[in-house]
Amino acid sequence: MVFYFNLFMRLTYFGSNSWLLELGQQRILIDPWLVGSLVFGNAPWFFKAEKPQALESLPDQIDLILLSQGLEDHAHKPTLEKLDRSIPVVASTSASKVVKQLGYTQVSTLIPGQRFTLANQVEICGLPGAPIGPLQIENAYLIKQLDNNTTLYYEPHGYPPSELKDYAPVDVVISPALSIELPLLGPILQGNDTALQLIEWVKPQVFLPTATGGEVEYQGILNSLLKTTGSLENLRSQLAQRNLRTQVIEPKQGQPFEVKLASRVS
Repeated sequence: MVFYFNLFMRLTYFGSNSWLLELGQQRILIDPWLVGSLVFGNAPWFFKAEKPQALESLPDQIDLILLSQGLEDHAHKPTLEKLDRSIPVVASTSASKVVKQLGYTQVSTLIPGQRFTLANQVEICGLPGAPIGPLQIENAYLIKQLDNNTTLYYEPHGYPPSELKDYAPVDVVISPALSIELPLLGPILQGNDTALQLIEWVKPQVFLPTATGGEVEYQGILNSLLKTTGSLENLRSQLAQRNLRTQVIEPKQGQPFEVKLASRVS
């Protein structure tokens, strides 16, 4: 006999790569850019991003900060400087260096294959993420609620590792649906090329696009050179053609929402 239970996962999307995940009574802040501008290398003429609608206040009662990369759009220093330095942090090797320099006191560096357990309720498994240059691989994460095995996969550049198939099925996926490329240099995001493959691998109930959503205004030379391909409508069409039932949800910035999931137990 097969029983079905309704499960819930609560999320808030803050635009770009920033998420608040509420799972297993824990509140996990992922790659937060919540205040100020986003600038690479202190060069706003090269690239600058701003959110027209500022947050009225930072999220409270954060149990963990989870950082996938050390770049400014994942380890955003102005935001990290505003948060409590005593909040535990789980981060990639490069992101760990950023938060340690800022004075965070509980920093766990997670490399692919390692696991971290939060309050005996949530397990975080490090997986290979996006390549940054020829020698550096950043992190993806598989996050699991231990009492019911609800899972979420997060990787913000569209580089799903082949070993992710070993964890299938995954309930919720957060990954880009679009591709962004620089002429001659190749992709920055490759969601348009990999989102369908990712969904076929792990059969998520829900796919949440990241990296290009929310109310964000971009300026600078780099922005004028970027080429974007793909759309959520195209992804939904591909899923329908293959009879894949994954629901693609585009969240509204700053509005908490519940993802309703079905769990099957034989």
